[in-house]
Order: sequence, then C-alpha cells, then structure tokens
Amino acid sequence: MNDCTVPLPPAARYGLELFNRGEYFEAHEALEEAWRAEAGEIRSLYQGLLQAAVMYLHITRNNYEGAVKMFGRCMKLLAPWPEVCCGVDVGSLKRDLTAVMNIITRLGPERLDQFDISLLKPVRYE
Repeated sequence: MNDCTVPLPPAARYGLELFNRGEYFEAHEALEEAWRAEAGEIRSLYQGLLQAAVMYLHITRNNYEGAVKMFGRCMKLLAPWPEVCCGVDVGSLKRDLTAVMNIITRLGPERLDQFDISLLKPVRYE
C-alpha cells in the first residue's frame, strides 16, 4: 500500500465532510466519484470508505441485512490499509465500525430501530 502519502482528492475530502455531517447517501456519492476517478490501488480505500457510509445509511434506515452486508464488504477493503493513510485515521474507523457492528448484532433486526445514532462516529482525517 504505497499510495498513503498522497493527499486526498477534493471529491474524497468532500465525501468525508458529508459523512461526518451524517449525510451518508451524499457521502457515498462523493466518495464513489473519487473511487471512479482513481486508477491506483488507493481506490480500494475510497471504496471501503464509501461502503462504510452505506453501512451507516442502512442503519439509519433500519436495514439490518444491508448494514451487515456492507460491514463485511467495507472491512475487507479497509483491512490491508495502515492505521493512517492519506491523512485518514483508518484504524479508528475500523474500530468504530466494529463497535457499531457488535451493537447492531446484539440488537438484531427486530430491534435495530433502538440503535443510538449518536454512536455513528465521524471519520477522523487531516
């Protein structure tokens, strides 16, 4: 993973701003733009970030199966990246996603509507 020294492109930075405002659908769209524009291996980081946004979107819409599916996908994409890449705190994001997944698993599909949305943490980045 040698692309970690490059700065985030504007579309990715904007996507993270939207993510951190809780605008998960819009964050997905902006991060997808960054993902599509990139040819290097860093595109899998952008794809992992956009799928994290989709996971959170599914949670806010009480879609348990969608959230579980996106968790698996985004964690697979984020797994190989170091703790910090392109200024993004990937390690904290992976821990936050795992903590959320543990909670929604305990709630199950029938009680996902009881999930505390304030537990959806922002992505830390420079």
